[in-house]
Amino acid sequence: FTGAATVRHGIIYEQEGVYIHSSCGKTNDQDSLISGILRVLEKDAEVIVDWRPLDDALDSSSIFYAGKDSSSVVEWTQAPKERPHQGSEHLNSYEAEWDMVNTVSFKKKPHTNGDAPSHRNGKSKWSFLFSLTDLKSIKQNKEGMGWSYLVFCLKDDVVLPALHFHQGDSKLLIDSLEKYVVLCESSQDKRTLLVNCQNKSLSQSFENLLDEPSYGLIQAGLLDRRKLLWAIHHWKKIKKDPYTATMVGFSKVTNYIFDSLRGSDPSTHQRPPSEMADFLSDAIPGLKINQQEEPGFEVITRIDLGERPVVQRREPVSVEEWTKNIDSEGRILNVDNMKQMIFRGGLSHALRKQVWKFLLGYFPWDSTKEERIQLQKQKTDEYFRMKLQWKSVSEEQEKRNSRLRDYRSLIEKDVNRTDRTNKFYEGQDNPGLILLHDILMTYCMYDFDLGYVQGMSDLLSPLLYVMENEVDAFWCFASYMDQMHQNFEEQMQGMKTQLIQLSTLLRLLDSGFCSYLESQDSGYLYFCFRWLLIRFKREFSFLDILRLWEVMWTELPCRNFHLLLCCAILESEKQQIMEKHYGFNEILKHINELSMKIDVEDTLCKAEAICLQMVKCKELPQAVSEILGLQDSEVTTPDSDTGEDENFGVTHCPASTFQSGPLPTLTASGARDDRPTQIPVPSDVSRLTPA
Repeated sequence: FTGAATVRHGIIYEQEGVYIHSSCGKTNDQDSLISGILRVLEKDAEVIVDWRPLDDALDSSSIFYAGKDSSSVVEWTQAPKERPHQGSEHLNSYEAEWDMVNTVSFKKKPHTNGDAPSHRNGKSKWSFLFSLTDLKSIKQNKEGMGWSYLVFCLKDDVVLPALHFHQGDSKLLIDSLEKYVVLCESSQDKRTLLVNCQNKSLSQSFENLLDEPSYGLIQAGLLDRRKLLWAIHHWKKIKKDPYTATMVGFSKVTNYIFDSLRGSDPSTHQRPPSEMADFLSDAIPGLKINQQEEPGFEVITRIDLGERPVVQRREPVSVEEWTKNIDSEGRILNVDNMKQMIFRGGLSHALRKQVWKFLLGYFPWDSTKEERIQLQKQKTDEYFRMKLQWKSVSEEQEKRNSRLRDYRSLIEKDVNRTDRTNKFYEGQDNPGLILLHDILMTYCMYDFDLGYVQGMSDLLSPLLYVMENEVDAFWCFASYMDQMHQNFEEQMQGMKTQLIQLSTLLRLLDSGFCSYLESQDSGYLYFCFRWLLIRFKREFSFLDILRLWEVMWTELPCRNFHLLLCCAILESEKQQIMEKHYGFNEILKHINELSMKIDVEDTLCKAEAICLQMVKCKELPQAVSEILGLQDSEVTTPDSDTGEDENFGVTHCPASTFQSGPLPTLTASGARDDRPTQIPVPSDVSRLTPA
């Protein structure tokens, strides 16, 4: 049975005939050679190296980890010191490499969960398993010195028994490991391969790196696939989810890794789509990329969208305009017209505390003032009942509730770094930070299944800033989370769907630009992940986000307007990206550096113009129509509302000169989700692999 490098049921590498020589001084003793099977496998986002005797039928899940921390369930003990007499001939041979086996053996700690199998076979004591992240170095035998062997040294200088490859092929194992870690020869001993040795900075905590807001992206250099996989593996091990990297820059992770490890072979500079599909599958769990045209995919050739119209913006809705639209009992009149005005110009800041409650669905548009007062009383009682649930949990109770502990820990960490440059949240012991913390903890009681996921604090911060009230901010946040829920679910279906929908829209607008992005391994638009996840919260200034969100909450002029905002931003950056021939790294760097430099009014103007252009197109593809909801109802636009003075306080947005490329291309299709509080996705719009 020879080694195999193909992945089978999580197995990356598997080989029998790998021996531990347990007593090298007793060559006639059958027990001195323990035959085993060596595997490298992927399990729960970890890469595991696992060796066990052939007659040990234990499943991988029951083998204890050999780790360097205090929680390890494996410890090392010194065996009796007596050692057989060995002559000088033995000491000079490769057999000397086995001597450590005589003096070190495994001893299993008691397993508190009661599910540890009992080992009656003495050979089982040699079974070991460790995570690749704990590997420090690998020592190889000298060439021409019998069969090959390897010795794994873990961090903190824990040395595992030498593994002897009686059937050869130890190099195949090294090749398999190099898909996940970077190995290089030690300058002191060429037989020793050190793990991840290029740069001392690689030993820094990724968490510290990701939390550093000022860290920039790489200036130049490319990374080959095995290094990229290594980066993703470590990122996933420490962070467990993709949100953290997205918050402070997925591109900053690529910067750190690319800058430390660049210098790859020129042949790897152009990575095929299949490899980038592997990359995205790692970055977004469950994402399946289809590389071939299959039945069920709609082919979109170049379509003449016609001339893009000129769009106008107006001044924000004033207190006077809002007051005129309220009747004697406090009902809002002409709701559709008011939404049109808000979409076109946003709100004066003095109105936000009141109007946002309507836009987010906390207050019904047709409610009276008295009904709203009663609703607030009811919601106040409900809020404090939920708050009391976590406030009344004792320390002893919390010790037995790991999920609540995890939620609290993550919330405390995120609150301390959310919008701290804003006066509302700056300084120590700030009451705004206390309210952020309490609202997020209470939301965990409101939706315990979802709990808290990194990024939610970014969505809450502007709401609390505007409301200046704990209860109102909570219920507005809960309503906003009804819209955003899918973004934060474990399977990330909402994020996957939106990335595919965005790709479909951008391909229609400019297939040439899409083709260019694909040629630079950027066709999956992963650099837009943060935009979509927290609705541009970190791309615009704080005050501009207030404007952008209230415009989006009107749900005008079409469904998924936020995707058209992405298209508008990318359109503005297309020329620089293409003319300067930006590659994968440069595109990430460029998009990351747009943060706080995007003009909100110009972006809104362009996005609306794109929508109007598509509405007027008679040959609009079915997939695009469904993404924008153009089949369900007529698209309403501010230009069609009731007789306002079009010249009042408007900002003119000229028709774009953005030209579509000539290449016919293939769009992706997708799965439907009709839950009312989430973005509905038609059945043939966003599934990457057809059913």
